[in-house]
Amino acid sequence: MQAIHLNNKRAVVTGAASGIGLAIAQTFAQNGASVVLLDLDEAKTSAAAKAIGPAATALACDVTSESSVAAAFTQIATPIDILVNCAGIAHVGSLQSTTPADFDRLYSVNVRGTYLSMKAAIDAMVAAKRGVILNIASIAATCGIADRFAYSMTKGAVLSMTLSVAKDYIGHGIRCNCISPARVHTPFVDGYLAKNYPGREAEQMQALAHSQPIGRMGTPDEIATFALYLCSDAASFLTGCDYPIDGGFFNLR
Repeated sequence: MQAIHLNNKRAVVTGAASGIGLAIAQTFAQNGASVVLLDLDEAKTSAAAKAIGPAATALACDVTSESSVAAAFTQIATPIDILVNCAGIAHVGSLQSTTPADFDRLYSVNVRGTYLSMKAAIDAMVAAKRGVILNIASIAATCGIADRFAYSMTKGAVLSMTLSVAKDYIGHGIRCNCISPARVHTPFVDGYLAKNYPGREAEQMQALAHSQPIGRMGTPDEIATFALYLCSDAASFLTGCDYPIDGGFFNLR
C-alpha cells in the first residue's frame, strides 16, 4: 500500500486563515509539504502560518482581485505542486431575497476567486508537467438546499470549472478534483448562529447537526484528511471527480 504523504511538495491554500482552509494547511504541513497560506486578513494569515511552523508561510491576497492574485503567485517560487481553492463566503437567501449586490459578492469570491487562482497557477504546472488542483465545492452544487440560491450557484460553477480543468489538462499531468462537504462546524457556523439565533445557539446547532443523517456536522480536520489523500500521489488515478463528504446527506436523507 502506498503511503499517504506530501513529502517535497509545495502547496498553496487559499482561504487558509481559518476553518477548512486552515485545517488543510495544517494537515499538509504535518505530512511533509511546504505550504503557502493565502487569505485576505494579513495579520490572521501570518498568525496561522506562525502557529503551523517553519513549513508554512503567509501572503495576504484578495482572491477577487486579478492584480492581488497575480502579485501573490509571483512571490511564490515555482513549481507549485498543489493548489487548494478554499476561499469562499456563504449567503442565506432565496431568489426573491437575494439582491444583485449579494449575487455579485458571492460570485466575486467563490467563482472569480477560484478562477483567478487556478489561472495564476496553471502555467507553472503545465511547464512542470505535473500538478494537483483541489477545489472546495459543496453539496449545494448538486442538491437543492433551501435559502441558498446564490451560494448554490457559485458552488455549481466551482464543480463545473473543476470538470473542465480536469478534461483540458489531463494530458499535461495535472489532476483536478473537488470536495463537496455538507455542513462543517467552522467559525462561520458559530457566527451565523450568534447573529441569527441569539440565546438559541445550542438548539439551532442541534438542528443543523441532525440535518445530516449521521447525526452531526463534519469537522475541518475530516475534510483536511480527505484533501491530503486526494492531493497525494496515492490518489494519482483520480481526476475529474466531485467527492461528497456529507454524513449521508446526499443519499440517505
